[in-house]
Amino acid sequence: MADRARSTGGRRAATPPPRRAGAPTDARSAALALVLGVLQDRRTLAEQRADRAGPLARLGPPDQARALRLASATLRHLGPADATLRPFLRKPPPAPVHALLRLAVTEMRVFDAPAHGVVNAAVRLARAGRGSAALAGLVNAVLRKVAAEDRADWAARPPTALPDWLRAPLCDAWGAPAVAAMEAAHARGAPLDLTLRDPAGAGEWAARLGAAVLPTGSLRLPADDRRAVSALPGYAEGAWWVQDAAAALPARLLDPRPGERVLDLCAAPGGKTLQLAAAGAEVTALDISEARMARLRTNLDRTGLAAERVVADALEWRPPAPFDAVLLDAPCSASGTIRRHPDMPHLRGPAELSTLTALQAKLLARVLDPGAGLLRPGGRVVYCTCSVLPAEGEAQLAGLRIDPAQPAGAPPDWAAPAGGLRTRPDFWPEHGGIDGFFMARLEGAQ
Repeated sequence: MADRARSTGGRRAATPPPRRAGAPTDARSAALALVLGVLQDRRTLAEQRADRAGPLARLGPPDQARALRLASATLRHLGPADATLRPFLRKPPPAPVHALLRLAVTEMRVFDAPAHGVVNAAVRLARAGRGSAALAGLVNAVLRKVAAEDRADWAARPPTALPDWLRAPLCDAWGAPAVAAMEAAHARGAPLDLTLRDPAGAGEWAARLGAAVLPTGSLRLPADDRRAVSALPGYAEGAWWVQDAAAALPARLLDPRPGERVLDLCAAPGGKTLQLAAAGAEVTALDISEARMARLRTNLDRTGLAAERVVADALEWRPPAPFDAVLLDAPCSASGTIRRHPDMPHLRGPAELSTLTALQAKLLARVLDPGAGLLRPGGRVVYCTCSVLPAEGEAQLAGLRIDPAQPAGAPPDWAAPAGGLRTRPDFWPEHGGIDGFFMARLEGAQ
């Protein structure tokens, strides 16, 4: 596997903050640490989950799962939680206490946990926290008032609003009603979707997993399915991998053919690489992150599929020979994945967006540049981003010739006006929603 210095072409690499004293030893305290890690340190939940000295380090798998569910739900429902707390707070409390109150409200209202247990646990956490022990009385008083409220009030509260840096351009692009529908979709969360190594077995695997077969070919588990992924039938033998139904469409749009040489750019963690390899293509997967590429290798090993792996900067790397097709899943804001990644709105901003759109343009230009040697004359390119911002999708392809092809099973109204395909979190409500993506197939220069 090739390796080299890396400076561009990848996703944001956060610098871990100083360790807080003592790793949590129960799910609630771990969930609180996870929430603070996102809101204060701008560390993703995934980064914190992988940190061997992080909030989940001393917990067993069941408590880790519980902590992640509680932290994710708290981030997803910050708006309703704050609206619930506002009448009982004369001023915002310190950030750790505010996060603790939000966590407790979420546990009571989203998970329907008994109020007395939640209040007592929150008070204990307040007393144990640095700088918050003196506010334990406030935590007790506020949460007891919340517990006395009518639970129906929670259901009537509007969902968490997107931050202004994201909401304003989305309203300009899609209109305020559509953005409100996206925010409602974010509040509902996302079910688990699977992509099969052998799509011909969809019916059999759907029956074994208790899943539905979506029109585009993905399998979708019920929204209330709480089974561990590794315990599901077919996991150990690599019969499928986790991949949102929208994320599975770009590889299908590329339409890889057996024996074709295909380049998957910005490939990790590898769902699209697996699709391309399962279709019989000779795949080269390139990513700038060695750590993310390790996840791709694990996925290849589990599924028994093969691909050449290259850790390199896509703006500099040159292959020994051009490829028949290139799939560019460009680094982006990930604004289309908030329903499954509620930490995302707290990790980005307008400055990062400007950097990302400039990088997307550079990557696309390099793929299409005949002098870069990535694509053979007349080869196919699919450009995609998991974003609902036109600046990261439609606008990047302005002036380019877009192939009118659409992936099988995609509804006609997903077709973007200028070409390509657009999904949004508020689409497919009858099936439980879908991540926001833009994708389009281009033809390389002859």
